[in-house]
Amino acid sequence: AEHPYSHLIDTLEHGGLKFFNPQKFNDPRYDKLPLSIRVLLEAAVRNCDGFYTKEGDVQSILDWQQQQNKAEVPFSPARVLLQDFTGIPAMVDLAAMRDAVAKHGLDPSLVNPKCPTDLIVDHSLQIDYSKWFNQEMELIRNKERLQFFKWCSKAFKNVNVVPPDIGAVHQVNLEYLSRVVQISNGFIYPDSVVGTDSHTTMINGLGILGWGVGGIESEAVMLGQPLSLTLPQVVGCKLLGTINPLTTSIDIVLGITKHLRQAGIAGRFVEFFGPGVSQLSAPDRTTIANMCPEYNATVSFFPVDQVTLKHFKKTRAFLHCPVIEINLSSMVPYVSGPKRAQDRVAVSNMKEDFQSCLDEKVGFKGFNISKEKQETRVPFLHCGQKYELAHGSVVIAAVISCTNNCNPSVMLTAGLMAKKAVEAGLVVKPYIRTSLAPGSGMVTHYLSTSGVLPFLSQLGFEVIGYGCATCVGNTAPLKETVVDAIKQGDLVTCGVLSGNRHFEGRLCDCVRANYLASPPLVLAYAIAGTVGIDFEKEPLGVTPEGKEVYLCDIWPSREEVQQTEEDTIISSIFKDLRGRMEKGNTFWNNIECPDSVLFPWDHKSTYIRSPCFFSKLSKEVPPPQSIENAHALLFLGDKVTTDHISPAGSIARASAAAKYLQSKRLAPREFNSYGARRGNDAVMTRGTFASIKLQNRFIGKSGPKTLHIPSGQTLDVFEAAERYQRDGIPLIILAGKDYGSGNSRDWVAKGPYLLGVRAVIAESFEKLHKNQLVGMGIMPLEFLPGQNADSLELSGKEKFTITLPDTLSPRKQLTTSQGKSFIVTALFDTEMDVTFFQHGGLLRFVARTFLK
Repeated sequence: AEHPYSHLIDTLEHGGLKFFNPQKFNDPRYDKLPLSIRVLLEAAVRNCDGFYTKEGDVQSILDWQQQQNKAEVPFSPARVLLQDFTGIPAMVDLAAMRDAVAKHGLDPSLVNPKCPTDLIVDHSLQIDYSKWFNQEMELIRNKERLQFFKWCSKAFKNVNVVPPDIGAVHQVNLEYLSRVVQISNGFIYPDSVVGTDSHTTMINGLGILGWGVGGIESEAVMLGQPLSLTLPQVVGCKLLGTINPLTTSIDIVLGITKHLRQAGIAGRFVEFFGPGVSQLSAPDRTTIANMCPEYNATVSFFPVDQVTLKHFKKTRAFLHCPVIEINLSSMVPYVSGPKRAQDRVAVSNMKEDFQSCLDEKVGFKGFNISKEKQETRVPFLHCGQKYELAHGSVVIAAVISCTNNCNPSVMLTAGLMAKKAVEAGLVVKPYIRTSLAPGSGMVTHYLSTSGVLPFLSQLGFEVIGYGCATCVGNTAPLKETVVDAIKQGDLVTCGVLSGNRHFEGRLCDCVRANYLASPPLVLAYAIAGTVGIDFEKEPLGVTPEGKEVYLCDIWPSREEVQQTEEDTIISSIFKDLRGRMEKGNTFWNNIECPDSVLFPWDHKSTYIRSPCFFSKLSKEVPPPQSIENAHALLFLGDKVTTDHISPAGSIARASAAAKYLQSKRLAPREFNSYGARRGNDAVMTRGTFASIKLQNRFIGKSGPKTLHIPSGQTLDVFEAAERYQRDGIPLIILAGKDYGSGNSRDWVAKGPYLLGVRAVIAESFEKLHKNQLVGMGIMPLEFLPGQNADSLELSGKEKFTITLPDTLSPRKQLTTSQGKSFIVTALFDTEMDVTFFQHGGLLRFVARTFLK
């Protein structure tokens, strides 16, 4: 059949490639579309098949001004980006889906990604020792997973695996995988991407539309299903003014983060324009775009080049959007913390702000330390030398990948500052856990070429390898003497990192205050040894000769940084990356993997297991089933994050997951991390709600425990869920506002599903997490406005029955009864959501498309 929009096809003068030209609509509405919406329109036109994408969808996008925030539209991105932590369960599910299809007598090789998929092995890095030993440890520790990845690259069509020791996912995406335009079947079209990490948004800095989705959504895209999204509102962000020479890209990022968070732009697209944009380099733009999940935008889109900027003037697109103006001249150095990225603190106010955090009651900023205990100092020995810790002492300082390391100017500032610090005789105290995890070999290359790498190393910031490290909890434990001192004084010690995530306890259980900062400020606070310092009035340190050295003495000028950047950031560094990409590494190249259509599961494996998502899969869709006499597994409050639901770091020795691994005769040193074991549903189910920071109202204190209501016993969450399932009792979760906030993780939905959770009733949900619950067949139910568990006088110990009608529809109101009844809204936003839920989740829906 002829394509419904074949009349829009044009041919390039040079090369003969074809493309769909929406300007041929000759529709004045097109001229008023923001650029990011035009990318959605082109994809809808090109993929219009009358089934997943219909002509009505194209018209809805074209009518964006009237349909924004109303119409649901499909989006088929050009490619999918997976990192290994969330990529491995996606690939494990596809392997299990092949088994399910084979059991029904069909050809399992039919199950392949239809959308080109890149899987980058970067998140499994743990900091064991300095330098390159981490890479060797990573390869040995994760050999079993790497064998599975290699099987995937051979068994599945359209899968490209980037081996370890190449770079972090965002860095490789920026430097190697991104194309700006894609070519397929003789057609040229805009590059676009969705990835299993919320910071996929970094790519929008290059004018490539992309954002993070959950693992199950990415699997659907891989298999040819478009994403379904509400046609977004677009906010224009006009940048004015001139950048202060001492202001780094990170200061600008944190400033824009605060402005946009306060503007309330959740779920919207942001497009940058105005004279200030031209002052931002491509690395600056990608750094800003990377942080958009922190201010809840879906994407932060930058124009491609000067031609695009002229196009903005010509079409006057932002006359049709709300506009936020941000003056870059007002930006001064900031850090962010001590617990949330949006809590910005001017460096000049840092000392007194930390003091107020000690005074304030426990909350998003406060620690509630009594006045008499605020002066506590605890002496300890380290390597035979005496030191002391106090409130505000820095014990972790990490220059890490993903947010800053794509930006040469920021990293070179840190490197040049390290050089000046060493030359001035300054040192970092040896008990501070320092690390440098570059985003890719490109970073190491320009730090080395510019001659600053040895000086970073002298201060303790040695390259520990490539990949996500401190930010995702992959940091080595602090020395026991340091931990003992912290515990003895009940000290609020600090971590300072140049990353993007710093929830309390994430870097290390005993480090309660954590700050995001630019790389040079990470060095500054590490040298000072405390965050309780006024850099303008107090010296960083004293030279062996007794001379005081201030921050301004070692901070390199903007001109010095730019000159070094021009001398070192050359095309050879990108050629170096390309060479390593194509060459791989010896360990990876020598790994043997099965040569089979179906993966031969090893039942002794503790890394890779076939999940039970496809058990009892019927060809037909079962009728809706009401939830009867359910118990609440957990009774939670506000701001339950994905870190609370599915921890990403190390596996605690007393946890349910640890007990399982010990039953498999593994020693604690062999546990690895939750992220590394995401291909094992038994570990990840036990890790669900295993956070030490989980606040369960049934228990009254933080920890991974809950009340087993029938017996009245306090148990591990997994053990309680196991009992409920054994007794055939369905489960729900009660929660407050913003349930599921934080970065994207597929196990935040898969874990509760395997625990037996059928519904979550909350005051509000993070949209991405809400979609993930729907994708696993769990109902996200919202209290009516003004109502919550307290106003309804729920103890959480009631039995809950939720009656489902024969026919579900989007945002249907349902009755929940537990002695007295109350109404909740089922947050199915689209008919596709309803379809996924009726199938028992997205995976079963996709599997049935093969069965039929």
